[in-house]
Amino acid sequence: MRNLLDFDFDSAHIWHPYTSMTRSLPVFGVHSAKGCELELVDGRKLIDGTSSWWACVHGYAHPEILSAMEKQLHQLSHVMFGGITHKPAIELCKKLITMTCEPLTKVFLCDSGSIAVEVAIKMALQYWQGQDKPQKQRILTVKKGYHGDTFGAMSVCDPEGGMHTMFGDTVTKQSFVPAPQTAFGKTLQADDLTAMRNTLSTHHNDIAAVIIEPIMQGAGGMRFYSAEYLTGLRALCDKFNVLLILDEIATGFGRTGKLFAYEHANITPDILCLGKALTGGYISLAATLCTDEVAHGISQSPAGVFMHGPTFMGNPLACAAACASLDLINRNEWQSQVAAIEQQMRTELKDAIEIPSVKEVRILGAIGVLEMHEPVNTAALQQQFVDLGVWIRPFSHLIYIMPPYVISAMQLSQLTQAMKQVAATIAPQSKPQNISNKSKQLISHG
Repeated sequence: MRNLLDFDFDSAHIWHPYTSMTRSLPVFGVHSAKGCELELVDGRKLIDGTSSWWACVHGYAHPEILSAMEKQLHQLSHVMFGGITHKPAIELCKKLITMTCEPLTKVFLCDSGSIAVEVAIKMALQYWQGQDKPQKQRILTVKKGYHGDTFGAMSVCDPEGGMHTMFGDTVTKQSFVPAPQTAFGKTLQADDLTAMRNTLSTHHNDIAAVIIEPIMQGAGGMRFYSAEYLTGLRALCDKFNVLLILDEIATGFGRTGKLFAYEHANITPDILCLGKALTGGYISLAATLCTDEVAHGISQSPAGVFMHGPTFMGNPLACAAACASLDLINRNEWQSQVAAIEQQMRTELKDAIEIPSVKEVRILGAIGVLEMHEPVNTAALQQQFVDLGVWIRPFSHLIYIMPPYVISAMQLSQLTQAMKQVAATIAPQSKPQNISNKSKQLISHG
């Protein structure tokens, strides 16, 4: 008989993400996972609607990724990257340079998405030191963004409604403009780039880079915005001599229906952050890529070298997992899988707009979002979803899914039905819009 977990010890001693140690939220013990299912310690199976925070795009226990990791584990599980190289790192970087846009030629391997953002910011600052413009030290970004929980990454997260406002003056003060307002697939509103243009025009001598999540703002609200905004932003960065950093940690490797979200706008960044699905979610690894120009500028800075070097940088085991994951991506099955997921969600979530508690329905690629009128009770809704046999973790005003690409149509239907069923149990605290107005809030993109 399977041993049950010591939940009392967990509650008393183990800190889970974004939780209190005095008012702990319930946790569910997982025994194993395979395909798109999590098996709990009590034997129940849940269809995973989150891909373990958007990373496990190939599902769990994929034989090719497991085989690559097992082989590497017995050969070389870890070695310092300083003064040493190895085949998994070389092969991974070859794949990344081939898959991404042509100007990106240099790869810095790091531990996690947050660190990839830290690296990108440091790259931008050192680049301008190498250009004899050390005064360019500020980062410009848009509100409602999220880029990670470490201090550099926190500095470019939403400064008002974000998760890091309590850290005050210990976080570097950066520059912010309003978030893009034009929805994805729509013609850019005439004034949507005005604040960005004005800020760059006035302060470009002090701004090192603009950082933004392309097409989808993730943890800041699952907002999809116009590709034309990115096109205009790229042009503004060129005009005012500012670097463009794209954070594709959540959007990269097919999630929005393109291999990388910047392809929707047909632009290229100066610096690109990747993570999450890079290894298929099997082990932590991230990468920050940059152009030759950025790399040369850093090398000409007073330090002469890039000043960053994580202990587990280029970990062979993680690189082997990433190579296997990218081999699966490069078979291009994700294209039909994501397209099918998008079409099915458009069909099955369309009528969710009729639920009184639902403010808006948004769908893009393998992302389905119900935005509620009021903030949700995460713990209460989490239990309801588990009781329905699915793993969906709502937050803020959102009930959303970002399932593995390998999910079956039947499994996806169980997720979408559960979303609507739980949303229907929520009593709106504010007066909902009438149906004729609400119907306009279905944002579904083909």
